[in-house]
Amino acid sequence: MRKNLEKKLISLARHWLGDKSRKYVIVTHTNPDGDAIGSSLGLYATLTAAGFSHLDVIIPNPYPAFLSWMPHADKLLLASEHPDLAGELIRGADVVFCLDFNGLSRAEGLEEALSGTRATKILVDHHPQPEESFELLISQPGASSTAEMVFELLEATGLLPYLDRAAAECLYAGIVTDTGSFSYSCNNPRTYEITARLMSLGVDGERIQRLIYNTYSVDRMRLLGYCLSEKLVVIRRCQAAYISLSLDDLKRFNHQPGDTEGVVNYALAMKNISLAALFTEYEDHVKASFRSSGPVDVNRLARKHYHGGGHRNAAGGKSFLPLHNTLKAFEQLIHSDDFRVETDE
Repeated sequence: MRKNLEKKLISLARHWLGDKSRKYVIVTHTNPDGDAIGSSLGLYATLTAAGFSHLDVIIPNPYPAFLSWMPHADKLLLASEHPDLAGELIRGADVVFCLDFNGLSRAEGLEEALSGTRATKILVDHHPQPEESFELLISQPGASSTAEMVFELLEATGLLPYLDRAAAECLYAGIVTDTGSFSYSCNNPRTYEITARLMSLGVDGERIQRLIYNTYSVDRMRLLGYCLSEKLVVIRRCQAAYISLSLDDLKRFNHQPGDTEGVVNYALAMKNISLAALFTEYEDHVKASFRSSGPVDVNRLARKHYHGGGHRNAAGGKSFLPLHNTLKAFEQLIHSDDFRVETDE
């Protein structure tokens, strides 16, 4: 157990997990990724095996198809398709687990229900600067992933014996995806200790790697090629690069949720590039994804300029300007004196 998970917090968590007849709901952030889905289904599977009888998992909108193999994925309730039921379950819950997000606005479409519920909201998250919107706040910015934190929570509350292979596969997938297959955010030995424990339960790491990273559709592969050959802009003076995709681009390649996952990392993979961005146009906003290396703090960048946030070297947000204006504003920003503040240690 990590030292910064205080005993008082664990005592409270044990209390709220002490009555299996309570109504429990698990909620993730919008556009759920591998860590959000993996941590949620890992917690769901373990609590179900432990005999918790009233348990629901709600996600705000669709998740990438390459995560659909996960055990219990059929139990995910899509709030964008069943908003009334999702709101009813949250308002009627005794305990709501908020996984992998640090503020209610990150669960788009569910903010009102989360704000209005009488349930105890338990945050389990590794993003910095969590809001004070939760009755029990378990925040661990140094953790590799929320999936890792769920393992820690299960261990601390005595529920680890109920962690089976299905749950272990979900948590393993969460760790793998949020560390880029152990290429970042994974310098703590505890991450590997937990990974080893999960594999001891029968997790096939090679199989999960194939299911997540080697199931590209033809359209997704061609979209990636288009991003790199036609849409990559390099601004060497600022050690920055970005890719932009319009609505027409997305339609051209039959875009599906998750098809742009990881694209921004290719822009960062170039020599002497310390800031990378991906701007994706939707009907009512432009989604911004940022990656960085070294002192460039994209969490501050996203929070200050893009209504978002995340981690120091991986963050995201939104622009409500048209795509052309969003790109123009971004280029002006990274050339400005103001941007130099975002790179301070």
